[in-house]
Amino acid sequence: MLHRRELMAALAAAGMVPAVTRAQGAFPSRAVQMVVAFPPGGQADVTARPTAAALERVFNQPVPVVNRPGAGGIIGSASVARAAPDGYTALMALSSLGVLPESERIMGRPPAYTVDQLAPIARITADPTVLLVPASSPWRSVGDFVADAKKRPGAISFGSAGNYSTLHVAMAMFTGAAEIDLLHVPFQGGGPALTALLSGTVNSLSSGPGPALAHVKEGRLRALASWGRERIPGFEDVPTFIELGYPDVEFYIWTGVFLPAATPEPVQGRWRDALRQICQQDEALRRALDAAGSPIAYQDGEAFDRFFRDDTARLVKAVQRIGRVE
Repeated sequence: MLHRRELMAALAAAGMVPAVTRAQGAFPSRAVQMVVAFPPGGQADVTARPTAAALERVFNQPVPVVNRPGAGGIIGSASVARAAPDGYTALMALSSLGVLPESERIMGRPPAYTVDQLAPIARITADPTVLLVPASSPWRSVGDFVADAKKRPGAISFGSAGNYSTLHVAMAMFTGAAEIDLLHVPFQGGGPALTALLSGTVNSLSSGPGPALAHVKEGRLRALASWGRERIPGFEDVPTFIELGYPDVEFYIWTGVFLPAATPEPVQGRWRDALRQICQQDEALRRALDAAGSPIAYQDGEAFDRFFRDDTARLVKAVQRIGRVE
């Protein structure tokens, strides 16, 4: 009796190997698309571009980054959830991925996708967000900001990447703990929200450290606090909310790669192997993410799956506390 390996070799010699097996064995044999569900300039985009460049060196195929923004990340995420499960369309997601379906339910709409339609492959980064204000603003500390907000309820605005996005949820945690009322101004992604802060359209923003770092160093923005348990590299002078007496204000914006759930396991494994390789060995990727203020925090397999499920459950509770947003 032929062993399976010998049988497959005989079938291959006879040209009788099933097409799906040949496709899996050759993956990738053409360009691989990495979708970012937000405009350029936000945390997902900042992570996706050097990651895609590093993957090209492993896959020996083009890995174009495709920005597909809209509805706070729903449109791009749903497009990958519905994509052909062949490994050629991946999503560089943010932590909002798991809460957006719940936000649609709260708004009385059927979700455009569910988390079960996507397979978590690997986490790339995991950063606390930072509270940013214009450097020209009068607020030099969280104490200044909170005191002013209490004097003028609803007068100070904050931008976000959209209703129920990670940037919205992070600020909701802070405003709830500080018992202040701010004006929420949603945008179609972290990039446009950051642009709005720089232009003075909004007064404050919770941002991933990567997109914010250069603007803080160049003196255009001021960082008042971070949502982490420890201070962030590059923001060593910025206290955490925990240090400032807000023990429950802790939030991380992570980036991770997802594939359609029905993608065959050999192809998922190829992705995991490639991502693990570049995160452990590709110095260009490491330098790019370090320079962006968003160092690699790699995780895959069962560890990332467990992290994703636990984080989603925690954030869904926060979104439910926000409730319906008109």
